Amino acid sequence: MSDEDPYLWLEDVSGDAALAWVRERNAETVDELTGSPGFKVLEQEMREVLDDDGRIPYTVRRGGHLYNFWQDADHVRGLWRRTTLEEYRTDRPAWEVLLDLDALAEAEGEKWAWAGSRVLAPEHRHALVLLSRDGADACVVREFDLETLEFVEDGFTVAEAKTRIGWIDHDRVWIGTDFGAGSMSASGYPLQVRRWRRGTPLADAELVYEGRPTDLSASGWHDDTPGFERDFVHRQIDFWNQELFLLQEDAAGPPLKIDVPDDAGASVHRRWLTVTTKSPWLGHGAGSLLAFDLDAFLAGEREAEVLFTPDERTALAGYSWTRNHLILSTRADVSSRMELLTPAAGEGAGEGPGSGSGSGGWHRAPLPGLPPLSTASVTDTDPDVGDEYFHQVSGFLQPSTLYRGTAGDDSESEGLKQSPALFDTAGLAVRQYFATSADGTRVPYFVVGPEDRPGPGPTLLYGYGGFEISMVPQYSAVTGRAWLARGGTYVVAGIRGGHEYGPAWHKAALGANRVRAYEDFAAVARDLTARDITTPAQLGIEGGSNGGLLMGAMLTRDPELFGAVVAHVPLLDMLRFHKLLAGASWIAEYGDPDSPADRPHLERISPYHRIRADGPAYPPLLLLTSTRDDRVHPGHARKMAARLREYGHPVLFHEHLGGGHAGATDHRQTAFNEALVHTFLWERLTPQK
Repeated sequence: MSDEDPYLWLEDVSGDAALAWVRERNAETVDELTGSPGFKVLEQEMREVLDDDGRIPYTVRRGGHLYNFWQDADHVRGLWRRTTLEEYRTDRPAWEVLLDLDALAEAEGEKWAWAGSRVLAPEHRHALVLLSRDGADACVVREFDLETLEFVEDGFTVAEAKTRIGWIDHDRVWIGTDFGAGSMSASGYPLQVRRWRRGTPLADAELVYEGRPTDLSASGWHDDTPGFERDFVHRQIDFWNQELFLLQEDAAGPPLKIDVPDDAGASVHRRWLTVTTKSPWLGHGAGSLLAFDLDAFLAGEREAEVLFTPDERTALAGYSWTRNHLILSTRADVSSRMELLTPAAGEGAGEGPGSGSGSGGWHRAPLPGLPPLSTASVTDTDPDVGDEYFHQVSGFLQPSTLYRGTAGDDSESEGLKQSPALFDTAGLAVRQYFATSADGTRVPYFVVGPEDRPGPGPTLLYGYGGFEISMVPQYSAVTGRAWLARGGTYVVAGIRGGHEYGPAWHKAALGANRVRAYEDFAAVARDLTARDITTPAQLGIEGGSNGGLLMGAMLTRDPELFGAVVAHVPLLDMLRFHKLLAGASWIAEYGDPDSPADRPHLERISPYHRIRADGPAYPPLLLLTSTRDDRVHPGHARKMAARLREYGHPVLFHEHLGGGHAGATDHRQTAFNEALVHTFLWERLTPQK
């Protein structure tokens, strides 16, 4: 395989020649897809769905207020705002606007996008606000006063970078940012953990910890739980291996490593250390959730309370602490289950470190009210203060419902908010099937569509297959209005590489085994045809980021199975991904192109290098990316489009100048993107006679 790449010039993100090429391709795509009256109608429908004021305004509790970030037709860039629980219970809460990003963007001449905040407890007066220029991962940081509703003059301010920052107290923060040569990893993330004091130059911040040059990142944070105040440092070795350190009260003492396996996840709540295993440890299988008394663990004890043990059909989805309880989320064949776990008598949260380990297990009780083929998740708790929790439930045809409950309270959860039904579900049904992959593996997938269609019809198959991300049932008004309401069938595949069945499901498609994910996706496509749900000519596929790589793999491996392909912000050049923006961080997922052991399998799966001028015809492809994506380089999509054009294959390309890795920062951009996608798919999968 030749190492020469005639399209390297398209990797120059903002180069004049590259952007001229982008503008030409954009014009072609706009001309091809937006000319019909149906496009404008669809775009308007997408905007109505996205701007609908009946959407649930999800919140985060900080003290006596519930905080929310909101975008709609009148607030394109968005409002950061807050309200009280009493107001939130009403149909139309009164919100206090804290920061208007549209006004800020206009005043400063910047396309600001919201990237989050850090509010200092317990007073909740000071916040660190993160602002992104047009959706990039890199942010600027500014301190904000939640009483005066103004940025703090001479407060904590950080220039644009992929910064990690968090409060210690009013006068100190933990910070990792670009301090110059050697301070950032090859992936562009901080390697230094510094303690920065108010009123001192950032460059003089005290260096507390520094990761190795080969690491992915390092970060520090402060646990401000009353009676359990402590500081931690986290070393991210690669995407799947890490170390957690407890900083000793004696600042001169070395950080104390929490001695769990590098591939395990570890977190601390009050006196409890919880560990999620990804490989067998202490006699417990991969995918288990274990709890230890932290002080006893640091003293050498390794007797665990087993909070969850997986089986071949059930996996851990996550967990959330309230002050005295733990809410356990699991999935059985990709449908949600939730339980409330409570330490047995003598094992409560305690009043401080060293309160005794206790024994006798934990009490558990199911959280009822979860319908089949649905997804439930905790959206917020305030674990330092009380046992309040918020959780939502939704399904493909079931709009989200937000509940509030109190862990340990026998009363039923309070239904707080209900999303509106934004498309007609009459005559639609949800079914789950299982395809058989090339090696015999049983692969789950969901089918949403007409209950009684007599034969095959236009079908859109979505997949991801990587980074432990599970494809689960969830309500999408965009998909419902743009696809299902027009008679299409929508399919979601839970292929290997995700976390649908726990760590083993993910590891089965790592590195040289990436092909398993592609075989799984192809098996689902064939199963859809075998069940007479669709035909190859009527089957479109869609995915983004790693899912965009999946789309490229399907295009070049199994083109005969599909009638159209859509890839958003995709990885496609698997021999140079590690040299582009954050790409080096994904070597643990895919392999290292510079390694003689890994390069052969990366050559075999790299869509950009698999394109051929001859052979079977490729289905038409739509590529979407963003100039401001500083995670997955837009050069992947640009070069793929250029090579396909060179060989005469059907391809359309569109690149937003803003939008970041999400492809859009506001509802206008998102509506346009969705209208492009669904116009492209519908026209190619349902050709007019």
